[in-house]
Amino acid sequence: MPETTFPYNDSYYYSPTEGPPEDYCQSLQVPYMDIFLPVLYATVFLLGITGNSILIGALVFKLGVHRQIDIFIINLAVSDFVFLLTLPLWVDKEISLGIWRSGSFLCKGSSYIISVNMYCSIFLLTCMSADRYLAIIHPSVARKVRTRFYTNGLCACIWLLSCLLGLPTLLSRELRQHKDQPYCTDVPLTPTRRIVSLIMLILAFFFPLLSILTFYCSITKKLCMHYQKSGKHDKKLRKSIKIVFIVVAAFVFSWIPFNIFKLLAIISGLQDSMLPFCLRVLAQAGMQVSSPFAFANSCVNPFIYYCFDSYIRRTILQCLHPGVQVHGTGSSSDTIDTRTSHTLSAFIHGEDVTRLRRRSMSF
Repeated sequence: MPETTFPYNDSYYYSPTEGPPEDYCQSLQVPYMDIFLPVLYATVFLLGITGNSILIGALVFKLGVHRQIDIFIINLAVSDFVFLLTLPLWVDKEISLGIWRSGSFLCKGSSYIISVNMYCSIFLLTCMSADRYLAIIHPSVARKVRTRFYTNGLCACIWLLSCLLGLPTLLSRELRQHKDQPYCTDVPLTPTRRIVSLIMLILAFFFPLLSILTFYCSITKKLCMHYQKSGKHDKKLRKSIKIVFIVVAAFVFSWIPFNIFKLLAIISGLQDSMLPFCLRVLAQAGMQVSSPFAFANSCVNPFIYYCFDSYIRRTILQCLHPGVQVHGTGSSSDTIDTRTSHTLSAFIHGEDVTRLRRRSMSF
């Protein structure tokens, strides 16, 4: 979440025994952030609210067959939409040069929503990656578990878990006065709470991220074996995982820098002598620079889906132009998933490539 420069004076990033922070690390102050951030946040807000609203409306009110993965996509869009509603507060903060004018409740509440959004996004993307993994590597298992009841229940559990994991944010953020001005900032953390924050960051972000990478490494390895055996690439086969992979990649490149700097900031506070003061200030400055990219992730997913997923593109066009007939609006992705599952299932069990193609053509 965005950090003001105020915490440098008396938060856990600064020890009074080291002297005034103005005497150190002046070069780490990020220039032009007071201009760049309001413009970026306002742009992300407008694009994200519009894009996610259209995506949610198109998928929720679509007539006919829905895909299983659309349930994950809807929940991810809802998470991003709720988060984007807090951005005007941060625009006002940046315009006011870090002064928080929205009160203590919104200081804690908006920071809590940001945490819930991050956890919900990483868990949903993990489930989407696992869904692709099961559909391609273990199709027999996928046919048993990929039901609407199971998927909706899983999404409900993700929301509940994300809301619980975000609760510590309510304790770690507060409205503090500095030179008679209110600032929404972190409170000093005790060593115990710092260790808890470190464990949560590893288990709730880096571990799911490792799981996602493991899923895709397994998928890629199996597809490479299939391509090598069949002698040609199957465009339909690749399409079934391309969308999720692109969305995951966008999330990774958006959130990893922020969480690496956050990890460095937490570790630096465990013991004052572990890292030089300037390196601790660097971690704080890195969080300030990388947080806009994390925020921007919430507006890019609808555009990724529109550009790369023909099924969602047709659904959105039908939503925007109800009277216009769009060709090929059937559940094409489900057909691709079925074809992919049967094709790879047969490949895994050593069936002849010619029989594979004949079987896939029947779906």
